[in-house]
Amino acid sequence: MSKGILLVNLGSPDSTSVGDVRGYLREFLMDGRVLDTPWPVRFCVVNFAILPSRPKESAHAYEKIWTREGSPLIVTSRNVQKKLQERVSVPVELAMRYQNPSIENAIEKLRGAKVNELLLIPLFPHYAMSSYESAVERVKKVARQLAPEMKIEVQPPYFDWPDYISALVAAAKDHLESGYDHLLFSFHGVPERHLRKSDPTGCHCLKVENCCEVPSPAHATCYRAQCFKTVAAFVKLAGVPAEKFSVSFQSRLGRDPWLKPYTDLELAEFPKRGLKKLLVICPAFVSDCLETLEEINLRGRETFLAAGGKEFAQIPCMNEHPLWILALEKMARRFLKS
Repeated sequence: MSKGILLVNLGSPDSTSVGDVRGYLREFLMDGRVLDTPWPVRFCVVNFAILPSRPKESAHAYEKIWTREGSPLIVTSRNVQKKLQERVSVPVELAMRYQNPSIENAIEKLRGAKVNELLLIPLFPHYAMSSYESAVERVKKVARQLAPEMKIEVQPPYFDWPDYISALVAAAKDHLESGYDHLLFSFHGVPERHLRKSDPTGCHCLKVENCCEVPSPAHATCYRAQCFKTVAAFVKLAGVPAEKFSVSFQSRLGRDPWLKPYTDLELAEFPKRGLKKLLVICPAFVSDCLETLEEINLRGRETFLAAGGKEFAQIPCMNEHPLWILALEKMARRFLKS
């Protein structure tokens, strides 16, 4: 058997042009695991309610964070791919769930390299139907079409794996040591209904009191429970006092209830509670992107300072931190030894 590795992240527009942003948003929002409504409803919402105005707004946001080399997410992900490739002897490819580099292109390259046993590493530490599950199912579908002989092993979510937590803490070390009034863990939000849909028991998530603290098979696919486990592992390793941190969820879309509390509302409240020096970390993202660089570090900073805050810092994602590369290498080596 010839082995290979595929890293998959969410994706980015090819450029900051309104046309490219529109194409990205259309592909992203038409994913039934993202906007989980019947196709006719989804089509109408995306094409008649969102795409007429949202691409221009999003293109402006992307312009604020775009680098000379391109999208920060793509640039960083390619560098991670290269560094992992230097540490293993099998082909390592990179793909985005939406847009480029495409999953189709990555599978074709791996097939061309005679790979017939693949380790898929979703670059999402936590299970969510709109990210981890969507990426996994798309890779499997494309592989069935282009390389039906390819056997795929999927890296499980690693939200509390020691190697991931160590990398997360190490990447935050300098900021933590600089002192702070409060540390906010801001995770990407998901609609509450996604948790219910992902609950294999059908009777636990958001139905049992303190559901994330009560042991259940549902936690294997519960985004919220996994986020809380990341936080618990992080604060234990980093020695963050219980009274100096909290959790919130960002990036909500639409009017349906999403996981609470909402990050933007929390940022406006902290100064009123005397918390003037704030650190924000975004553990759901392994690489800095629009949601960290623009939503948190620009708009979030503005919200906090306008409310009376004095110092604000967004702790960068792990990006290319050596311990994150090492964590990926360990995932790869476990697969290569199997």
